[in-house]
Amino acid sequence: MRKTIHILAILTITISFVFTSCVSNKKFTASEAQLHKLQRDNASTLSQLNECSTELMNVKDEKATMQKENELIQKEYAIIQNNLMVRSTLSKMTIAEQAIRLKSLQDIIDTQKEITSRLKNSIADALLNYKADELSVYLKDGNVYVSLSEKLLFKSGSDVVDAKGKEALKSLASVLNSSNDFTVAIEGHTDNVPIKTRILKDNWDLSTARATSIVRILTKDYGFDSNRITASGKGQFHPVYTNDTDEGRAGNRRTEIILSPDLKEIYKLLYQ
Repeated sequence: MRKTIHILAILTITISFVFTSCVSNKKFTASEAQLHKLQRDNASTLSQLNECSTELMNVKDEKATMQKENELIQKEYAIIQNNLMVRSTLSKMTIAEQAIRLKSLQDIIDTQKEITSRLKNSIADALLNYKADELSVYLKDGNVYVSLSEKLLFKSGSDVVDAKGKEALKSLASVLNSSNDFTVAIEGHTDNVPIKTRILKDNWDLSTARATSIVRILTKDYGFDSNRITASGKGQFHPVYTNDTDEGRAGNRRTEIILSPDLKEIYKLLYQ
């Protein structure tokens, strides 16, 4: 009897252990499934977050583009408003008033032409001793052009102005300093033969350096107003002759001094 009871007890414990083990395995399997689900949900959430970040960047880019477009529209609107104001002013004027205004405008233009022509003649007289292949003075598009050849100003490949070139610039400065009605632009030009030195990389550098050298001489040595003068290099890209011959290339190696009339009075009359 005792032996039977003992066997039953062992069976009871064994069954309990097996049952408990099965329950634990089920819980583990369920927990593992839940973990996999959480990992999938987390991956999905990260993917959605990345998509949101990308959309946010796109929105920011679109906003920046729209701001730029808005700025352009505002500028165009201001121009249109200004033009409308001018037209409105003109439309309110009587025929007689318009005639008076047009005559004033024509008088200013005629005066500018006269001043420009007189300045051109004064410069030509000041530079009379130089040969035609060294420099030329002429009118173009309402501006006075003084074209100085390389042989007058520089040695080949150099941006240092020769003594003879400085004398020519001194004569020119004496005329320029006598008038406040013009601004001055210095443009350096070259031929299309490549150049490369320790200092100058190419024809852009050479043409710009030459223009700058002349600006320094006119302002620092001969007292021309620095606020009325600019320098730029055009390289080989604005030839006046063919670069296929020695004579043409020599003609393209030049420095142009361009005198432009002051148009403030004309603008005042147009927009007052």
